[in-house]
This record gives sequence, structure tokens and C-alpha cells, in this order.
Amino acid sequence: MRPHTSYLVCGTPRCGSSLLCEALKNTGIAGRPEEYLWQGDEPFWSKRWGVSTYADYLDKAVEEGTTPNGVFGAKVMWGYFDDFVSRLRQIPGYGGLAVPNLMQTVFPNLHYIWVTPRDIVRQGISFWKAIQTNIWAWSTDEPPVPAKEPTFDFEAIDYLVQEIVTHEAAWQQYFSECGVTPFTVIYEDLVRASEEAALQILQYLNIPIPENLVFAERRLKKQSDALSEEWVQRYYNLKQAQAERRVEHSYLTHRKRTPNAALPVPPQCRASQAAITLYETILQ
Repeated sequence: MRPHTSYLVCGTPRCGSSLLCEALKNTGIAGRPEEYLWQGDEPFWSKRWGVSTYADYLDKAVEEGTTPNGVFGAKVMWGYFDDFVSRLRQIPGYGGLAVPNLMQTVFPNLHYIWVTPRDIVRQGISFWKAIQTNIWAWSTDEPPVPAKEPTFDFEAIDYLVQEIVTHEAAWQQYFSECGVTPFTVIYEDLVRASEEAALQILQYLNIPIPENLVFAERRLKKQSDALSEEWVQRYYNLKQAQAERRVEHSYLTHRKRTPNAALPVPPQCRASQAAITLYETILQ
């Protein structure tokens, strides 16, 4: 079936897109959004659908993701969005299209739904835990066995936090360049009312909502825990200490270059006042 309405759930890893996609699927009338466009899942879907070319793969993905009422949904992360566009351009007839036109051609009546968190640090910590445990989602009564027990690593978490910030900005720039305003879902609101968010999206997509609509059972389990909260505090403590060291270094470097200048101690340096006092003593 060729859909009459399409949408892409856009986000970054661990932003809550799986929770939103589950709620949308559970309506039975909002497509079947999965991560069809990620190259890492292609072998699974290609084997299931028995396809060998990307054009056939894309046709099957649209068919799989479309519910009988003609609504298609999928989710996509910025980290591989450019790769997906490059693969689309290899399909005959698509190579010369600008990205906004290309996306509208592939996905009729396309709408964008952007899932974004307020707290990117918690997202980065969730990302780092998932990388180590290889548990990205679970819906069984018993949690899956992790590939390894997660360990705290400030540099790894900080790298992921900065990557998320960069990818969030890239989505914003993309929407601006396309001249579209996405339907925005805030993760912290989503976790409190995922079904309400799904209903709002149905309205946004102009999909008639039956009076007797009943959501299927939610199965995804919450993964954040006490360890996550402990890591949040450790991250912020180390981040503050890092910032203080940078300010202190800048202050002392400038003081060394201009020893006679009257420079007030920056508030960020006051935790390191002993080091500054020692240096001032040496200058005298």
C-alpha cells in the first residue's frame, strides 16, 4: 500500500524515540515506526523480506511501516541520516533531487516529529550504559543479561554528551533549511504521558481518532536506575572541577604574564584559592 501520510520520528540515541514509537504503534492507526533506515538493521529486514536491491528494500520498508489506514512511520537518528540520503541518491531518478524534495518524494505528505530531552547529561549516561551492556530496550518481565557490567567513564560520557549536542543542533538546522516546523516531543513529558503524546501526534497528522480507540499494552521497561543517578552526580562534580581547573589555569597564566596587574580572583577559582595564594607568594 502506498501511504497517503508519512512521518519520521527524528532524534538522537536514548532520546525516548523507542517509547514514542511503541505508543504510536499501539494505536494501530499510526503506522508501524521502526528503525528501517539504519544500515545496521538492513540485514535483518532484507532477509525477512527477501530483497537484494536498496530500491526493493525501501519499497518493502514503506509497506511494512504502513498501517491499513495508509499511514507510514519510521524513526531515524541524525548519526546516520546523511548515509541514508546517500543511499537514496543511488536509486535511479533520485540522484538530482534536493534533500527536502527527495524526502517528500520517498515519503508522501511527510511530517517530522522531533524527540528531544531537556537533560542531555542523563541521555549521555544512558547512551554510555547501553553501549557497554548492549541493552538498548527490553520488554520482558526479566531484564536481559548485560554483555558486561557498566563502568563510569567521565571522558566517554562527556564525549557522548557533546555528540548529542552537535546532533541536536544539526536536526534544528535541517528543519530550518527545509522550512518545516517539526512536532516536538520533550522526553521528560513523554515518560509521564506517552499515550497522550501519541494522541496529540494523531491530531497533528490529521488522522481520524475512533471514539473507542484502545491502546495496546505498553511493554517497554524503564532502564534508568539508582546507578544512573549516581553517575549524573559524579559527572556534574567532575565537570565542575574541570571548569574550575581551566579558569584557574587561565588566571594564573595571565597573572604570570602581567604580574603587576590588579586581577581579582574569578569566583570559579575560589575552590582553588590555596594554589593562587601560593603563586602570589612566589611573585612577591
